[in-house]
Amino acid sequence: MSLLLAPRPEGYGGDPAPKDVAGVVTWLGAMQAQDTGSAAWSFGVRLPGLTAADVDAAVERREALRTWPMRGTVHYVPPRDAHWMLDLMGRRALAGAAKRREFLGLSEEVANRAVEILGEVLRGGRRLTRSQCLAELTERGLPVSGQLGYHLLWYASQLGVTCFAPNIGTEQAFTLLDEWVPDPHRPDPEEALATIALRFFRSHGPVPVADFAGWTGLPVTQCRRGVAAAGDALVEVLVDDVPMVAERALVESYTPPPRRRRAHLLALPGFDEFILGYKDRSLVLDDAHRQAIVPGGNGVFQPTIVRDGRVVGTWRRTARRASVEITVTPLVTLATRDRTAVEAAFQPYGQFLGLTPTVTWTG
Repeated sequence: MSLLLAPRPEGYGGDPAPKDVAGVVTWLGAMQAQDTGSAAWSFGVRLPGLTAADVDAAVERREALRTWPMRGTVHYVPPRDAHWMLDLMGRRALAGAAKRREFLGLSEEVANRAVEILGEVLRGGRRLTRSQCLAELTERGLPVSGQLGYHLLWYASQLGVTCFAPNIGTEQAFTLLDEWVPDPHRPDPEEALATIALRFFRSHGPVPVADFAGWTGLPVTQCRRGVAAAGDALVEVLVDDVPMVAERALVESYTPPPRRRRAHLLALPGFDEFILGYKDRSLVLDDAHRQAIVPGGNGVFQPTIVRDGRVVGTWRRTARRASVEITVTPLVTLATRDRTAVEAAFQPYGQFLGLTPTVTWTG
């Protein structure tokens, strides 16, 4: 319900359900966006009838923006909120930049010079691909081999100078944040902290404050301040004797859902907030299945099949000219009717891509 993957209860007195990309990213506060294809389906699964082309158009209209707002990880965020999110949470990632530069053999002087160069070559509304940005740095004598180029591009965005622009073809592109977002929202630090607290607990709750700290990268004490600053909009509840925080409007309207005659099946992308938005994932994922979701602990989260709120399988896709081939790997025993429901869950995904889905099973 909170994550916009199921209807909220009747009588819910909070904000209305989002109707577009801007509404979804604002509701969730931020959305993992390392992989743009997965991130696009994160919008699509929450906005029935949306297509991948619709998501691209929304990003072009500046309904959502990609940058590194927290934990040094790429997310979609509301564009007008990018500046204060970088100030509040993103700057913490800079604390480790000096150590990373030392490891890479990169001086602070060179890193700052790269930021200046990118600011110059992108001025005037220009968008350059990643390779073009690196070529500009190389032309001016800066090293970009190995991980150096990535670090310099990250550093410029982490400082709030650049951000991702919509892709040019299939390649990442960059532009100037101040030019892409000429009218940023600039709340004071306390309001900013209250805003991100409300958005997180509204969209992910009920959860412990520790999950909020893990999600934002902020200290727990600061996170508790954010909960207090949000005032009556949030409330503490006990879940299995564990103190958690949730949106008051959801708690006051909550009623146990009726027993379903059929399981509720979802085909979710990798990197979705359903899993990545939490420090403790035991509510949705069995310990025995963690390796299947993040093989080798490499940080690459697989797309998942979710049945009644629990991960029961993974899937991968291969796109063809007119079809998309889906291969499903079950992690638990699935009855025939569940398998039929899984295959039906991919019909909206095919419509999202504009391709005909075909489903095969590995077990």
